[in-house]
Formats: sequence, structure tokens, C-alpha cells
Amino acid sequence: MLIKLLYVNIAVFLAIKLLYLVFWLMASTGTSDQFALNWFAVPAELSSLIKKPWTLFSYMFLHLDFWHILGNMLWLYFLGQIFVEFLGERKLWTVYIAGGLAGAVLYIIFYNVFPVFQTALPLSKALGASASVMAIIVGIATHVPNFGIRLLFLGNVKLKYIALFWFLFDLLSISNSNSGGHIAHLGGAALGFLFARQWQKGKDITLWVEQSWNFIKGLVGSSKPKGKMKVKYSRKNSEAVSNQDQQRKVDEILDKISKSGYDSLSKVEKDILFKASKK
Repeated sequence: MLIKLLYVNIAVFLAIKLLYLVFWLMASTGTSDQFALNWFAVPAELSSLIKKPWTLFSYMFLHLDFWHILGNMLWLYFLGQIFVEFLGERKLWTVYIAGGLAGAVLYIIFYNVFPVFQTALPLSKALGASASVMAIIVGIATHVPNFGIRLLFLGNVKLKYIALFWFLFDLLSISNSNSGGHIAHLGGAALGFLFARQWQKGKDITLWVEQSWNFIKGLVGSSKPKGKMKVKYSRKNSEAVSNQDQQRKVDEILDKISKSGYDSLSKVEKDILFKASKK
């Protein structure tokens, strides 16, 4: 899942750069960057947002500047690995999506509520994975605050200090340039913190992301034409079904380990896991 998120962000970036060639060949007065901003960046103005609601999701995969995507992808790659190690791949993408949405919502609220942003409101748009990445950084830093990583020139630094640094940096930078970006980062950070705190209590506030995705997949699957299917039962069929049931049980046990640890397993669950590891 971590690699998939990286691939999607990079693919969108390259597609926009390739689109530049099309605009140039057609002698268009516009540019690929303007096209991307117009259709995929999330606008702060509510009247524009209503016309393009998909931008609440598309903006978190959109980058136009090389250094912007490089910084986000590096943080996503290195901190994402730690996140997956402790919280699993499923939670990585749900926190990514939920953090991006939280960042967009906070950005839109600030620009529509505070008078200082009124002049910029009609033209302001947000883009980038920063809010999503901040949710992952703060989420894992809240879950394992004393976990240390080695940084160039700084040596071993605990995750809680990295998250605190970026939070304070964004908070103090709101009054400078790129106010919308820093506000969105704070929204992602708040989501990451809340997710980790609730997760430790046994609650998953991002579960709706996975449920929504499964619902959409169900609708798409049900809309496909279904032809007549003949089923021939055999020993191989029964073995395949048995293997699927076994894999489902193993997946459920692994999810339980990621939430509560290995010691929370019953003897039966440990036996199932042990037998599966032998295959």
C-alpha cells in the first residue's frame, strides 16, 4: 500500500508534465499546470467547491513542483514504513485519505471564516500530499513517541520531536506565505493525533474510509454484466475454498496482533498462526 501511494502521486505528477507537451503541440494559450489547478486542486471558495467536490480527494495526489513532490514522497516513504510496521498497511491508506480530507476541511474553514483571507478567497486553491503525510507522521509519532530514527547531521531523533517540530513550524508559518498549505498541514496533524489516541482505546476513526471504498467497489462490481456460470464441484474446488477460509482466519489474527499485540491471541489462534507459518 505504501508503494501504491507513492506510485499514484508520481504517476499524476508525470502525467501533468507529459500533458505540457500536448498543450505545446496544440499551441494552447493555457498550460497543463493551469488545467491541473483548475480541475484537481481543492478551491477554498464554497461556490467553486460545490461544482468540483472530487477535488477534496484529488488535491492530495496533486503536485506541480518537483521539490514539493520529492519532499512529500521522502517523508511518506521513510515514516510510512514505520507506520506500516506498527499499525499495518490498511491503516496507512485510510489515515492518508482521512488526513488529506481533514487538511482540506480546515483550510476551507479558515479561508471562509477569518477576514484576513477574504481577498485571497476567490483565487485560493490547495494541492499536495502534505496534509496526508502530516497525518501519518503525527499518527505514528503519537503511537510510538519514543521510537528513534537517524537523521543526517542530527543523529538519532525521537519521532515525537520530529512531529512537534513540524507542527510548530506550520503553526508559526500561517501568517507567512502559503498560509493555506500550513493550515492544511495542521488539519492533517490533528487527524493523525486523534486517530492514534482513539486507536489506543480500541477505536478506529478512519474505518469509514475503508467501508466507503468497499461500498464503491460493491456498486461497481454489481453494475458489471453477469453471465451464466457453470460450477463443477471437485476435490480441488473444496480445497480452494478451505484455503480461502484459512487465509481469512490468518488475516483476522494478524489484524488482531496489529491492534492488541501477540499476547492477546488465544491458544487456538496461536495454533492456527503456527500451522499457517509451516505451509
